[in-house]
Amino acid sequence: MQRYLIKKIRGMPATDGAGVELVRVIGQPALNMLDPFLLLDAFRSDNADDYIAGFPAHPHRGFETVTYLLNGKMRHQDNAGHEGVIEPGGIQWMTAGRGIIHSEMPEQEDGMLEGFQLWVNLPAQHKMDAPHYQEYAQDKIPIEQRAGCSIRVITGTTSQGTSGPVVQPLTQPLYLDITLQAGHSFCEAVDPTHNAFVYGIQGEVRIPDAKQLEQGIHKDQLGILSQGDTLTLTAGSEGSRFLFISGRPLNEPVARGGPFVMNTEQEVRQAFSDYRAGKF
Repeated sequence: MQRYLIKKIRGMPATDGAGVELVRVIGQPALNMLDPFLLLDAFRSDNADDYIAGFPAHPHRGFETVTYLLNGKMRHQDNAGHEGVIEPGGIQWMTAGRGIIHSEMPEQEDGMLEGFQLWVNLPAQHKMDAPHYQEYAQDKIPIEQRAGCSIRVITGTTSQGTSGPVVQPLTQPLYLDITLQAGHSFCEAVDPTHNAFVYGIQGEVRIPDAKQLEQGIHKDQLGILSQGDTLTLTAGSEGSRFLFISGRPLNEPVARGGPFVMNTEQEVRQAFSDYRAGKF
């Protein structure tokens, strides 16, 4: 069964950290979450005033943060002694688990900073796992080539057998950065039970809606997709670049409290208490 477009979402302007200007796409009134995805922020600016303050030290518990950079550099540090720089084309998949305090600061004073941060939920029995990271530079992310199509595979395995370096069996995510030449299509077999979306980076990518009428997803638009085991996306007249992301829904209660995502309000209160007590 072919997946089709259910709804288009445009992100809303927001600020986070110490005043970083960004666009909140998932985690806003029009799209609170798309299980297991809790939040998607997009940031893109060549004005240092929009990003230079960065994200000073802050805690997380109960989910994963996924940072994917297209341009610029971000330095990461945490209270466990882990430190590194995410560079263009690099991915950092951080499992916060039971608790970590980290900072994400621009490693530049000018120029373009562009990328995404995605929050992925963890199932209840794994929310208190030990924190850990999966970090890969651009040259460690495989690129699959098809006719008129280039696919950067960050996590998951395509129908042609290309596997991304990030492994997460709990939600089985597929995270692809796809570039299509004008008029070419991306066709892919996908898990019919997973939730999925497309996010436009450049140009226009087209997908049928429930009435089989083609709809365009443009730059900075998110398209929520129906269930189904087959996906076909076609580039517009100028070509397109977009993210395709899918994952296994957890179907569990979600309780949010700022930087903590648990299953109950009591667990969120406990997270705040543990943080104040220095237990992270």
